[in-house]
Amino acid sequence: MTKFTDLNLNPKVLKAVEEAGYETPTPIQAGAIPPALEGRDVLGIAQTGTGKTASFTLPMITALARGRARARMPRSLVLCPTRELAAQVAENFDTYAKHVKLTKALLIGGVSFKEQEQLIDKGVDVLIATPGRLLDHFERGKLILNDVKIMVVDEADRMLDMGFIPDIERIFGLTPFTRQTLFFSATMASEIERITNTFLSNPAKIEVARQSSASDTITQKLVELKPTHRSQAAKQKREMLRAIINAEGDACTNAIIFCNRKVDVDTVAKSLKTHGYNAEPIHGDLDQSHRTRTLDGFRDGTIKFLVASDVAARGLDVPNVSHILNYDVPGHAEDYVHRIGRTGRAGRKGTAIMISVPSDDKLLGSIEALIETTIPRVEAPWQPGAAPESPAAEDTGASEKPARRSRSRSKKAEAKPSEPAAPAPEAQESTPRDTPKPRNEDGAKPAPRDKPAPRNRSGRRNDRNDRGQSQVVGMGDHLPSFIALSFAERRGGPAETPQDTDETAEDSTKDDNENAA
Repeated sequence: MTKFTDLNLNPKVLKAVEEAGYETPTPIQAGAIPPALEGRDVLGIAQTGTGKTASFTLPMITALARGRARARMPRSLVLCPTRELAAQVAENFDTYAKHVKLTKALLIGGVSFKEQEQLIDKGVDVLIATPGRLLDHFERGKLILNDVKIMVVDEADRMLDMGFIPDIERIFGLTPFTRQTLFFSATMASEIERITNTFLSNPAKIEVARQSSASDTITQKLVELKPTHRSQAAKQKREMLRAIINAEGDACTNAIIFCNRKVDVDTVAKSLKTHGYNAEPIHGDLDQSHRTRTLDGFRDGTIKFLVASDVAARGLDVPNVSHILNYDVPGHAEDYVHRIGRTGRAGRKGTAIMISVPSDDKLLGSIEALIETTIPRVEAPWQPGAAPESPAAEDTGASEKPARRSRSRSKKAEAKPSEPAAPAPEAQESTPRDTPKPRNEDGAKPAPRDKPAPRNRSGRRNDRNDRGQSQVVGMGDHLPSFIALSFAERRGGPAETPQDTDETAEDSTKDDNENAA
């Protein structure tokens, strides 16, 4: 049986490995380390959790033990798809290089550029980065990749899923052609095979059988849910999740809840918190400080339920996880084995429960074909009603917006009167269009009224004859007869001459005298 002492590693590296408690390498380590130490390109096909991080860290430390890095020019480069995986690789370097004087820098999003630039300016032997942040530093002119001697691409299949392949091709073009390349992936998609044929030179190919079976310490269960209506599926799925947690009781000390989409991660976490569960989300859209704080809280027990996506939780080593709850059936069969592998570690017992709906039958068949067993079906702890419920609903549900639209439409329908509304008082006085217009006693049509005067800037009419009453500003109660006659003629009716009184006659005489003067 091969041991680490047989792999021709640096004595200081072997000392660190022994202090970490390892004696026998895993199959991927035993196959990848010897050609890597010879300086050959390596193509490793192995699933996460098989120890492939040490497959490239140990030979890298041995090769970099001699020499010194220059400012802004790292000697080696490790690319990882997510911040958590990059941080985990950095921890491995700290563990195995503690007896060797090597410097490293971690370039990931969510961390200040200034702090990372200070590390790069001093010169680093090992640069661990995500593709996006690495290119950000390069475009700022803070990084030079001309001195990279060893380049590692870890979890290449996840980078393909995340759309990083164009960035990786660009980074390959920025590094020297004479570099040594170590390429690791769980699967060999056609796009990844094209990259390896382009950028790897006569690689040593080490393929370890992918992990296709779950540990015997994990109890697997499948809960089948048949939603009453498609619009109610998301809400009823969350209710089923809460019922499963309640049914497990005290046996569920903590759990990772896996969702396929980031939006579902946020929705499920918010729903659980609304119903009194200690849950927090983690996915790629959260800033790094929040993600680190959430992971630390889950590790120390202050957070009981971690709602995660596959990308954010992939490769994370969190001990003592009692339950894995698959809120969604994973889109790739191998991801199911990876998910449930977060529990039942180091000989401990674990439970994995998955919720499926009728549309998941094809994915479920792929998973059972991969693990070569049928996942036991268990009785659902909660059953939705036989009749579909109204779509109005949960404050955090995905069907909330359609429900609001339906309620707004119903309100508009209620606002429409069943009978015509009563006309305004002025409209009642006016003559309707469908009734014959009144005529004078002699049968002739009345003279048409003048059109109403235009409104002024304040919105009021310029005349004061809204009700058909003669009102003259400034005349008071004393209206001369000739003025009243002019208004009567406009309306087409008989002149309404005020009664002649002595007082009125005197006033008219005074007016005539004043006009004559």
